[in-house]
Amino acid sequence: MTTHPLKLTTLSLCLWGAWAPLQADAPANWPAWRGPLASGVAPDAHPPTQWSETQNVQWKVGIPGRGTSTPVIWEDQVFILTAVPEAPAKASDSGGSPTERTDRPDRPRRGGAGGSGGGGGGMVDRPTQAQQFTVLSFDRKTGKQRWTQSPRTQLPHEGHHKDHGFASASPVTDGKHLIVSFGSFGLYGYDLKGKLLWEKDLGDMRTRNSFGEGSSPALDGNTVVVLWDHEGDDFIVALDKRDGRELWRQTRDEPTGWCTPLIVSHGGRKQVIVNGTHKIRSYDLKDGKLLWECAGQTVNAIPSAVSAGDRVFLMSGYRGNALQALRLDRSGDLTGTDGIVWSHAKSTPYVPSPLLVGNTLYFLSNNSALLSAFDASSGKAHFEAERLDGLNGVYASPVAADGRVYVVGRDGNTAVLRQGERLEVLAKNSLDDGFDASPAIVGKQIFLRGRQSLYCIAEK
Repeated sequence: MTTHPLKLTTLSLCLWGAWAPLQADAPANWPAWRGPLASGVAPDAHPPTQWSETQNVQWKVGIPGRGTSTPVIWEDQVFILTAVPEAPAKASDSGGSPTERTDRPDRPRRGGAGGSGGGGGGMVDRPTQAQQFTVLSFDRKTGKQRWTQSPRTQLPHEGHHKDHGFASASPVTDGKHLIVSFGSFGLYGYDLKGKLLWEKDLGDMRTRNSFGEGSSPALDGNTVVVLWDHEGDDFIVALDKRDGRELWRQTRDEPTGWCTPLIVSHGGRKQVIVNGTHKIRSYDLKDGKLLWECAGQTVNAIPSAVSAGDRVFLMSGYRGNALQALRLDRSGDLTGTDGIVWSHAKSTPYVPSPLLVGNTLYFLSNNSALLSAFDASSGKAHFEAERLDGLNGVYASPVAADGRVYVVGRDGNTAVLRQGERLEVLAKNSLDDGFDASPAIVGKQIFLRGRQSLYCIAEK
C-alpha cells in the first residue's frame, strides 16, 4: 500500500451526501444492481443468516434461458432479465409483437487479439440460435410471474464468455420507470406494469475476444447513463428516462469495458464516474463535460466504483492489482497528484465489485474467495486476503445488511460474516444451484438469482 504524504482528513461517512438516491423511498427497495446506496448495502433490511433448500426458502421459481443480471426489487415486484434461445419468436404473452432481426450492420472495430472473433480460445460460446431477450416480473411475496416482455428476438452477431450469457446487465428503476439494457440488442423504457414506453438502438458492440457485454445503466432523476466501451467507437451517453431522448454523448478511447457507471453528488454537482483500463474518468451529469481523470488501473477494469463523503474508490485485478482512493473535489488529470488519497496494489478483484459499509471497504481477490477489509479513511488493512472456507470461486459482488456481510460463491455456497475489523464467520449456507449474479436484499428477504432458479430467502 502507498499513502500520499498529504495529511489524511476525516472521511465523511454520509452516503446520502455522496450519492443522491433514485427516489426518497429507495432504501426500502433494491432499485439497481448495487442497491439503494450504490454501495452494496441495504440500510433498512434484516435478512436471515441461515438457509438451505429445506430451510427459510420462501419461494423458488425456475428461470427460462440464461442470464446473470441481478434481481431488482421495487415494492411488490422483482425484475430480472434473461435471454431464451429459440426459433423466431411469436407474439409475446402480453400481446405485443417482438422485433425480429437476423442481420445488423457491422460497426468498426479495432484489430489485433482484442478484436471480435480473436482470442478467447475455448472460453467463448458462439451463437447458433436466435435469442429472445426477455424482461420478467415476479410477485415478491409468492414468486408468481406477474408479467413478461420480450422486446426483441435476434441471432446475436457475436458470442459471449462461457461463464455468462446475453443478459448480464441489470435493470434499474425509480418506482415509475424500469430501464432495461440488452446492450447491442436494445435499450428499453417500461412502466412497472410492463408497458413499453420507448426503445433505443445504440448499435452493435464488438467485445474483446467476443467475451460479451455486461455494463448496466445508471439512473439519477430523469437521466439514464449508458457506457459503451468496446473494440469500436466508444462513448458514454445520457438519455431522458421518460422518452429515450439523447441528452448528451461523449466519445471515449478505451478497450472493452464491463463496469457500471456510478453517479455521485459532491459540492452541488453530480458526477458520473466510470472505471477504465486506460483511465478512470468523471463526467458532469448535466452536460457530459469531463471533470477529471486518473490513470493507474489494470487491463479489464470491471469492478464499479463506490463512494462516501469526498472520496471515491476504484479497483481492478486482471494482470495486476490496483486500488485507488480519489478525491471528488479535484479537476484535470489526478495521476501522480494529491488527488490520490491512498492506493494499494495487492489482492484486488477481477469481476466482483467492492462493498463499502460505513468506513470499511470490503473486496475480494481476483475471482476467488479471499476477502480483504480496509479502513476507507486511511487505507489501513483490517485483514487482507483471508480465505472464506467452503466457497469455490466468486463472481457475485458482496452485499451487507443488519451488521452482516454476505459473500455468495459460484458453487451455491454463501458465507455470512459479522461486519467488523476481523474476519468472523457467522454461518455457511448451501443451495442446489450455482450463482454468478449478485444478491439483492430488501426487508427480511434475500433474492438470489441462480443459473436455473430465482430464490427468495426469508425466515419462516
